[in-house]
Amino acid sequence: MKKEEILEYLKSDKANSLFKKADKIRKLYCGDKVFIRGIVEFSNHCCRSCLYCGLRQENKKILRYRMTSGEIIRLARQIIEQGVKTIVLQSGDDFGFSQKTLSDIILNIKRANPEVAITLCLGERPFDDYRAFRDAGADRYLLKHETANPRLYERLHPGQSLKKRIETLEYLKKLGYQIGAGNIVGLPGQTLEDLAEDILFMKELDVDMAGIGPFIPQKATPLSNQPPGKLDLTLKVLALTRIITKNTHLPSTTALATSDPQNGQVLGLKAGCNVLMPDFTPESYRKNYTIYDNKVRVSLDRARELIFKAGRLVSPSRGDSLKCKRRPKDYAYT
Repeated sequence: MKKEEILEYLKSDKANSLFKKADKIRKLYCGDKVFIRGIVEFSNHCCRSCLYCGLRQENKKILRYRMTSGEIIRLARQIIEQGVKTIVLQSGDDFGFSQKTLSDIILNIKRANPEVAITLCLGERPFDDYRAFRDAGADRYLLKHETANPRLYERLHPGQSLKKRIETLEYLKKLGYQIGAGNIVGLPGQTLEDLAEDILFMKELDVDMAGIGPFIPQKATPLSNQPPGKLDLTLKVLALTRIITKNTHLPSTTALATSDPQNGQVLGLKAGCNVLMPDFTPESYRKNYTIYDNKVRVSLDRARELIFKAGRLVSPSRGDSLKCKRRPKDYAYT
């Protein structure tokens, strides 16, 4: 599918046929099972100044926290005991956690549970850190590109560049990580052409996972008065990403649930998604992980309920990449 055809779909008011096509592609390339990833938001400290994010360092209105290594490891084990086989360790760009501390956390989780996958979502760090985390046992790295428009990227991310982010994603791939990118739909200043480029970028990079969700404003950011991204447009981007990338893992994100608490994630599952990511962060911490406002908490029970509501099945596996060339040789995909 070329850029012009993608734009036609994005502009069209008739999305049902697109969603049906995406669902058919999803079934053909990914099957009917939905993979579950357990999120641990272990720190809300961040050294960045992204204009849309409530964790930005200039925000003095939230209570900052860091979970201890012991808390993180114990929580990971509790998640695993509930049958979840992927742990997502997520934080802001927080250098209060050293390379050694994070490596020790990864190593402790993997030693006790070698069959479990660990996904990291820690932002941009020194390249040596990525290698150390991989050596400690990390399997995947999620680093959303947010927008493939370099000018818009730099406007929204002061002091950062899209070029550096792409170089980082390519380096992560070379280290053997299963990589995830992804964009935000409805960013102020974004065009439909930008969204088409986002989809083509994820196809070109051949990402293992793509996290796509609508822009939701946060009251303590410079974009607090901007309108949120549209749910229907986000679903179109998800559907087109499924059709074009075929077997990339696509989570039906928490941002979809925040946009429409009753049906947002079910609509995502019916538009090509095959992953849900329930949040296991303790409430005392979670309430201060304010990336955007009114963030809905999706529990494990709620995730299972949504999967059944969509007429799908819960996968018992850890759900490695469906990209054969990067699938671990010693892991049989089910």
